[in-house]
Parts: sequence; structure tokens; C-alpha cells
Amino acid sequence: MKKIAVLTSGGDAPGMNAAVRAVVRTAIYNGLEVYGVYQGYKGLVENNIKKLEVGDVGGIINRGGTILYSARLPEFADPKVRQIAIKNLEKLGIDGLVVIGGDGSYRGAMELSNEMSIKTIGIPGTIDNDICCTDFTIGFDTALNTIVDAIDKVRDTASSHERAFIIEVMGRNAGDLALLAGIAGGSESLLIPEKREDISDIVSRIKAGEKRGKKHSIIVLAEGVMGGQVLAAQLKELTGEEIRCTILGHIQRGGTPSAMDRVLASRFGNYAVQLLLAEKSGRAVGIQNNRLVSTRFEDVFSNTHEVDLTIYDVSKQLSI
Repeated sequence: MKKIAVLTSGGDAPGMNAAVRAVVRTAIYNGLEVYGVYQGYKGLVENNIKKLEVGDVGGIINRGGTILYSARLPEFADPKVRQIAIKNLEKLGIDGLVVIGGDGSYRGAMELSNEMSIKTIGIPGTIDNDICCTDFTIGFDTALNTIVDAIDKVRDTASSHERAFIIEVMGRNAGDLALLAGIAGGSESLLIPEKREDISDIVSRIKAGEKRGKKHSIIVLAEGVMGGQVLAAQLKELTGEEIRCTILGHIQRGGTPSAMDRVLASRFGNYAVQLLLAEKSGRAVGIQNNRLVSTRFEDVFSNTHEVDLTIYDVSKQLSI
């Protein structure tokens, strides 16, 4: 192992830069040359690859987003397109590739690991926390704190105007962000894809709160359930009251990464390089019970990501 490359792909996540920094510095510490692939798989195909030195990743551990940028490339599913990327890596003499991203990025990495001799390792970088075989993904903790901060601010307005507010959060088909934000933000109701709740139960909870003098209600909604405006319309029809909806959108992806995400990303990046040095390939880095693990891409995709529904039960009991 003499040369490795690193790229970020898919949606950006706070902490990606910390992971890139860790990959670059660990590699150089171990006598390897490191190359950054700009704009993800698109850059891999277009040969937008540049050598990185220690100074190139200085001062980025606290920055959100990714200095390597990210771009969508649906054409990468075509084996002919992937062959172009493989040839570009081979021309530079690249021996190993680290891919930082989510589900789609992993699928591309898995295909590459099956089609080329270059070793490939994946690092989970997505705010959705929807990657199997790891307790946490890079960016999740920062996004969670952004949401909780928003809930705290919305609650002030909800209380002042004596209204119910819906806060729609990201997560695709995973309810992790909504689940943890709901309990951390003290929401009265939360809706996640993994545990469907009857809307009549939400209405009952709003009415019960009003009877005991509660001035507001916060409903945290995962985008994988339905749109916030749709839920607001349904609740208005059932309650006769105006329900406000706040869609946090891409604000959840940005911002300075939390200390937890910086440490997690640093550990992941370091471990990814250690796996390459050990001649491992086709594996994804993860953390389980605070221990670093690596899992074959095939096993990541053959298992299903699950949320901890005991937390949902806690939320139900605390929101009476």
C-alpha cells in the first residue's frame, strides 16, 4: 500500500471534513501518499483528483460540509462508467480508496470493490443515521442538536400564541432524528415511519393538554411519514384549530460539527486507513457499543436499520 484516495459522496454531513482530515493525516503518518477526489464519483470519472498534503486539511476539523465537495452521478450505476473511474485510479497508481457517505455512496463503493483490485473502505457520513451495522453515523449528532435548538425556539412562539406547532425533520425513511429530537425537545407527540401513530391519538393529547391548562403543543414529524403541511391540514380538520408547521429542511445538514461528530469522524478516518494498511477491502467502518467495527458491504445491505423503540415508549410516557 503506497497511495490512497478519499472522496465524499451523497448529501453533506457535519464531520465529513474531520473524517477527510483523519484519513489524510493517518495515511501520511504511515508513509502513504494521499489523493483527494473532488465532487465524489463524478470527480472520479472526470479525473478531478489532486494530491493532498498535511497542510491541505489544516483548519477544517471545525467546518461543516465537505472541502472535497459532493455531486450526484446516477450514471455511476453503469459498469462502463465505473470502468472509467477505475482506470483513472489505476493511472495514478492508487492502491486504496476511502468513500465517505451514505447508502448510495456505499453501493458505489461495493461495486468498485468487486470490480477492481484497489482496496475500498466505506465511512458512514449521513445525518439520517440510517446505515446498518453502526450505532451512529457522522453528522447525526450535529443535526440532532440543530433540531433540538429549533424546537426550543419554536416552543417560545408556540407558547406565546397558544398554538400547536409541527416541526418536520429530515431522515428519509429512518426516524432516528425525529425520535431523539422529540424526547430531547420535550415534544408532546412524535411521528416516525417505524411506529405509526393514529392521528386521533395526537388530537386526544392536544385536547388533554388544553384541559389541564397547557398553552402549546409540539409535534415532531419525520419526513418519511408524511409532509408537515399535510399533517397540519388533517389536524386542523379534526381540532378546528390553526396548526402551524415549520419545515427545517437543509438547515439540519449545515453548521459546525459537534464534539461528538468530530471525535467519531476522526476515529472512523483513522480506522479506515488502518484497515487499508491491513489489506482489508469491501468493508464499512462503524461503531457498536463504543467499539470500532468493520462490516462487509454485502452484510450492511442484507440487514435492516432499526431504531430503538424503547425510546419511543419513554417519549409516550413522558408526554402525558
